[in-house]
Amino acid sequence: MFDKILIANRGEIACRVIKTARKMGIETVAIYSDADRQALHVQMADEAVHVGPAPANQSYIVIDNVMAAIKSSGAQAVHPGYGFLSENAKFAEALEAAGVAFVGPPKGAIEAMGDKITSKKIAQEAGVSTVPGYMGLIADADEAVKISNDIGYPVMIKASAGGGGKGMRIAWNDEEAREGFQSSKNEAANSFGDDRIFIEKFVTQPRHIEIQVLCDTHGNGVYLGERECSIQRRNQKVVEEAPSPFLDEETRRAMGEQSVALAKAVGYASAGTVEFIVDGDKNFYFLEMNTRLQVEHPVTELITGVDLVEQMIRVAAGKELSITQDDVKLTGWAIENRLYAEDPYRNFLPSIGRLTRYRPPAETAAYTPGVAPGDAGDVVVRNDTGVYEGGEISMYYDPMIAKLCTWAPTREAAIEAMRVALDSFEVEGIGHNLPFLSAVMDHPKFVSGDMTTAFIAEEYPEGFEGVNLPESDLRRIAASCAAMHRVAEIRRTQVSGRMDNHERRVGNNWVVAIGDHSYALRISADPEGATVRFEDKSEIRVSSDWTPGNSLAHVLTDGAPLVLKVDKITQGFRVRSRGADLKVHVRRPRQAELAALMPEKLPPDTSKMLLCPMPGLVVKIHVEVGQEVQEGQPLCTIEAMKMENILRAEKKSVVTQINAGAGDSLAVDDVIIEFE
Repeated sequence: MFDKILIANRGEIACRVIKTARKMGIETVAIYSDADRQALHVQMADEAVHVGPAPANQSYIVIDNVMAAIKSSGAQAVHPGYGFLSENAKFAEALEAAGVAFVGPPKGAIEAMGDKITSKKIAQEAGVSTVPGYMGLIADADEAVKISNDIGYPVMIKASAGGGGKGMRIAWNDEEAREGFQSSKNEAANSFGDDRIFIEKFVTQPRHIEIQVLCDTHGNGVYLGERECSIQRRNQKVVEEAPSPFLDEETRRAMGEQSVALAKAVGYASAGTVEFIVDGDKNFYFLEMNTRLQVEHPVTELITGVDLVEQMIRVAAGKELSITQDDVKLTGWAIENRLYAEDPYRNFLPSIGRLTRYRPPAETAAYTPGVAPGDAGDVVVRNDTGVYEGGEISMYYDPMIAKLCTWAPTREAAIEAMRVALDSFEVEGIGHNLPFLSAVMDHPKFVSGDMTTAFIAEEYPEGFEGVNLPESDLRRIAASCAAMHRVAEIRRTQVSGRMDNHERRVGNNWVVAIGDHSYALRISADPEGATVRFEDKSEIRVSSDWTPGNSLAHVLTDGAPLVLKVDKITQGFRVRSRGADLKVHVRRPRQAELAALMPEKLPPDTSKMLLCPMPGLVVKIHVEVGQEVQEGQPLCTIEAMKMENILRAEKKSVVTQINAGAGDSLAVDDVIIEFE
C-alpha cells in the first residue's frame, strides 16, 4: 500500500480524499493556487505545494506544475478527484512515465471512454442503445447549424472533454445553435484545454440515471446500484438520490450488467460511472461514461456502506476488489443536495465573497465514509465541504460550497431529514441556493418521485422567486416569533433595570405582521413555554430553548418541530424557514396602528440600465452606442466561475452609454450599459 498520496484537486473533493487516506494511514499532499493558500484542503493535508496563479489553467490543470509538486513531495500515487486533470490521458501518461500510480483508470480506458465522442462510438459498436447524434468534429458555427438541422431540434451541444455541466447548451433553433456552439467551445477551452464539440438529439421528458461501477486489474467488476440525477439546472446536477424512485429491480439489473460489460470491454479499473437517459417506459440510452469519481458518490456510499475512495486506492495499489456483486446490498435511501454559491433570486448567478457565517448541521457517524447504513441510528447526516467560516469563495472555481447528504430507512424519512438539515444550515456573506433546495424538498413532484430533467425549467420557468408558505405555517412562525420577541424584550428590560416586574412591563398583547398577513394575539407564558392565542380563539403551544442573540431557533409548536434561522431587525426578526425568507414584525397594538400609516419605500428605477448581476469578467460587449436593440438581443457576455452568461435586452431601446469593455472586472450591480 502507498505511504503518501498527492491530491491533484481542491475544495470539498480534496478534503473528501484526505479523510479516507487518513483512515487508511496514508499521508497526503495538497496542491494549491494563489487563491487557495488558506483553503481547507491545504490545512487538512499533511503537506502542501504551491502550483501557480489563481486561474485553473495556470495552476491546477498545468501538468508540468502538478508533476513538479509530485516530484518535490515524493508522493507515490495521485488521486485526481473530479474535473481538472481527472480525465486527462496525457496526465495519466505522465504519471506512468514517472513511475507514479494514478488512482483512476488506465490511460487507454480514459482515452476510450473519457472522450464523449469516442465512448459513444464504442458503445454503438458494442450494441449499446445510444441517443442519435453527430460524433464527428465540427469545424464552425455554420456546420453546427447544419448538423443541428439534420438531427432535428432540440439538440444538445456538448464539449467532448466536458463534465459538470461545463460546455453544454440546449439549442431549439439556428440562432441558439450558433450561439451555443461558440459558448460551449469557449467554456471547453477554458475549463478543459480541449475545445472539441459534438451534437446529439436532446430527448425531451427524460430522466438522468447513472450506474456506479467498480473494477480492478484482475478482471473483477461490480455495479453499486443507481443514482437518480434528474434535478438539474443548466445541465448541472443539483439534487441526487439513491436508489432511483423510478427504476424496478429488473431495469436496475439490466443497466448494471450492461455498464459492467462496457467497462470490462475497455479494460476499465477503478471507480467509474455510466450515465443513461431513461424514458417513461424505462427504456434506457447510453449517454457517456465518466472515468472518475462522481460528485454525487456519497449517496452510493450511504446506501451500500462502500467507501469508493478506499476501493480506488486499493485498486491503484494492485489489489483485488474486496466485494463481489452478491455482497452489494442497497439499504435505505440517501439524498444529496448541492449547496452552491449562487443567488437563486438573481436567476442563480454566481456569488463570491467572504463566508461571514458557515455552520452546517451536525454530522453523524457517517462523517467517515464506509460506515454501514443505519449504524449511526435511524437518520444519518453527512456534509462534504471544502470551506470554513471566514474563508473566501473565489470567482476562479466551481461555485460549490458543500454537498449535504441525509440517509434514512425510507425515502420519505430521508426527505424529512434533509428538510430539517437544510433549515439548520447557516450560511451568510454570499448568495446561496439553500432556499431553492428547501423548495425542491417540499415540491409535490419531487416528493412523489415524478420528475424529469426538465423539472426546474417546468416548475420555475420565471426563475426562483422564493417560497409562499401556507397560512398554517405562517401562524406557527407568528406564534414562535411572538414568544421569542417577548423573551428578548424581557431580557432588554432586565438589562436596563428600570422595573422589578419585567414581564409586566413587556406585556402580553402583540400584533405580528408577516407580509400581507397580520395576527393579533395574546401570550400566556409559564416555565415550560407559552400558549399563544389568536383573535379567532385558536391556540398554539410554543416551547423552545432559544435565547436572544442565537441565530438558530429550534422550536416546538404543538409538539411539532420547527427550525428557524433568525436575525434581529427593528421590531422583530428576519426569519428563514423551509425556503421562505420573511420579515416578521412583532409590535405592540399601538405600534402596529402607527406602522400601518407609514409610506412604503420604493426601490430606485434601474429600468434604463443593464446592471451586472454577478461579480465577473466582461468577455464581450455585443452592441455600440447609438445602436437600437430588440427584446432578447445579446448585450454583454460575462464570465464567472468558469461559466459564460449572456445578458440580453429586456425590451426594445437605444444604447446611450457603455461603461465597460472586454477584460474589465465588474462587481454586482455595476452599470454596464445605459439606454434612452
